[in-house]
Amino acid sequence: MAHAQRSGPRTKSLRVLVAGGGIAGQALAFWLARGGHRVTVAERFPALSAAGAQVDLRGQGIEAVERMGLLDAVRGRLVDEAGVAFVDAHGRPRATIMANTSGRGRQSLTSEYEIMRGDLVRILHDATKDDVEYVFGLGVDGFDQDDEHGVGRAAGHAAGHAAGHAAGPVVGHFSDGSSREFDLLVGADGQGSRIRRALLPEGLDPYWRVGIHMAYWFVPRIASDGNIRDTYMVPGGRQIMRRSHNPTETQVYFVLREDSEEASGVHREPVERQQEFWAGRFRDAGWQTERFVEGMKASPFFYSQEIVQVRTDTWSRGRVVLAGDAAHCASPYSGMGVSGALVGAYVLAGEINRHPDDLPTALANYDTTLRPFVDEIQGEVNPRILRLGLPMTRRAIDAFLTVTGLATALRVPDLVARLSGEDRGGDWHLPDVPAPLPTLSKFDRFPS
Repeated sequence: MAHAQRSGPRTKSLRVLVAGGGIAGQALAFWLARGGHRVTVAERFPALSAAGAQVDLRGQGIEAVERMGLLDAVRGRLVDEAGVAFVDAHGRPRATIMANTSGRGRQSLTSEYEIMRGDLVRILHDATKDDVEYVFGLGVDGFDQDDEHGVGRAAGHAAGHAAGHAAGPVVGHFSDGSSREFDLLVGADGQGSRIRRALLPEGLDPYWRVGIHMAYWFVPRIASDGNIRDTYMVPGGRQIMRRSHNPTETQVYFVLREDSEEASGVHREPVERQQEFWAGRFRDAGWQTERFVEGMKASPFFYSQEIVQVRTDTWSRGRVVLAGDAAHCASPYSGMGVSGALVGAYVLAGEINRHPDDLPTALANYDTTLRPFVDEIQGEVNPRILRLGLPMTRRAIDAFLTVTGLATALRVPDLVARLSGEDRGGDWHLPDVPAPLPTLSKFDRFPS
């Protein structure tokens, strides 16, 4: 099926700077390069940031990958996760919900398309590296542009609420002290985006918090680690998850329900302090906690974060626009974080490719088209339901396991998934995009 359409001649090749070389940034670069634009991706990390835990693709995210022609590559790197088991302190399953592999209805707690973040990043990089300029070890610290009032902008300065026009270039300021002019700057620099902080009015807090925190890392795999994700609940709003992604490694997740300044602030502390915090909070948890905490110290990867959503009414100003988690982080509990990034990149690039001579229209259409989808996936996160999965007492945990065990014995989750008419993201459909222009040579793209 052809999804591309032409909407009139497109004569302008834009110089686009993408801040951030993660999933959203690379997916955007993929579509912009195929629109004939000269794309530079600046990634603060000194090499391709291909670490990270397991992610999933659902609904419209799967379709976005398919339209990129990369679905077979993704299928070749899928993690074998057959389902999710809720276990007791002895590791015995009390309830198991299997993945929905029927091809119909809604994905369950685990998706048919589970993949390691690093593998997806490498797939996207392989698909773009010949057509996109990648610069590693170089962050975008700020920018200047003329808004409708002729006021210069830089990181950390306040902005008005009205969207500026797109006259004049935007100047990107890099972490090495250099600067370059571009027609468009895209902030795809994640949940803690510097570009968003400079774009939005000073003092505006874009985070919607649910009082939940998470840390994850890798430990050596042992014989009892299977292809069913184990979930273990501990009194005090604590949860441990174990999932194995290859023959030698297992992922560990500690989840904590806590409203405190210490919990919110620890994610900005040195890694050693973060690990001390998590080990202390789970010291008496039982099950395999001792193994997991011991493995934390030697893990090649460790990440600690607060579970938040990014909610803002503004995704662009003048020649600066936000994408992915920087614009609309839906949180891991939505199940649509990566899919949302892929869909958002597809929509943003499609509008830019359709209106390269009229960026204000392109960016306004991006907002109008994508926001219903973002509202839908962010609305999937219900704090009351999240709290049910993080009980505070042993009695509440026992009740949860009993009810869930009965439901799975009656195959209720399986039937609900298969009979659901739509997956996360509702009935929102990917729009068509303009047909790609002939690819520019690398010499034409990146003149010295």
